[in-house]
Amino acid sequence: MANEIHPTALVAPGARLGEGNRIGPFAIVEDDVELGDGNAVLAHAVLKAGCRIGNANRIHEHAVIGGLPQDVSFEDRWTFVTIGDRNVLREGVTVHRATREEGSTRLGNDNFLMVNVHLGHDCQFGDRIIVATGSGFGGHVSVADRAFVSGGVMVHQHARIGRFAMIGGNTKLTQDALPFMITDGVPGTVRGLNAVGLKRGGFAAADLRALKQAYRTLFRAGGSLEGHLAELAASEHPLVAELAAFIGASKRGFHRDREL
Repeated sequence: MANEIHPTALVAPGARLGEGNRIGPFAIVEDDVELGDGNAVLAHAVLKAGCRIGNANRIHEHAVIGGLPQDVSFEDRWTFVTIGDRNVLREGVTVHRATREEGSTRLGNDNFLMVNVHLGHDCQFGDRIIVATGSGFGGHVSVADRAFVSGGVMVHQHARIGRFAMIGGNTKLTQDALPFMITDGVPGTVRGLNAVGLKRGGFAAADLRALKQAYRTLFRAGGSLEGHLAELAASEHPLVAELAAFIGASKRGFHRDREL
């Protein structure tokens, strides 16, 4: 199927396009862009050099993908933005290239980034993530599958957001946000289990009970954090073990419901 390119669009001769793409009015596709099949690049969107984009994505008006990283130490290097399949990037979304030679800022599959979301350099996003309007992610942030980030959230560089986490609107994240939990407020505070998200994700009632017990263990008064984590790590339930492993891998610490 032929590509449909509007007469006012600018597609550089060095861009590599698959089939069935639609390039809208005044859109720009620079040299060294790889675009798969069946994508829609709408009016005034810009795909800059270093973009590697899969299939069936929809990139809305005035989105800019592949901009230079906002890093004062960055020198011109061969870096990329890699985007998978079936993502929706709404108006004004920005995604910046990585900083390290041949590195890539990555967005997986089936993600939905709403208006004016910003992904900083070297961010690593998984699959089926929803990010609401106006949220921003500093460099090297990772977000795991099926997380939901509400509007106006600001995430410090190198922080992590776990799988099936929910982040409340206008939250300030300076540390890691736990998987399976709701984190909300300024500063971010764990409010409880993301029960609605987990049910929608198909988890069984037994899974929710195990995670609720893990929550009580982790945040109960008395004892040490090390002792609480040892209890979680000893659990035979895979989701509880995943929670313990996430905390064990934390380099910035994690948001809590109280000081431990």
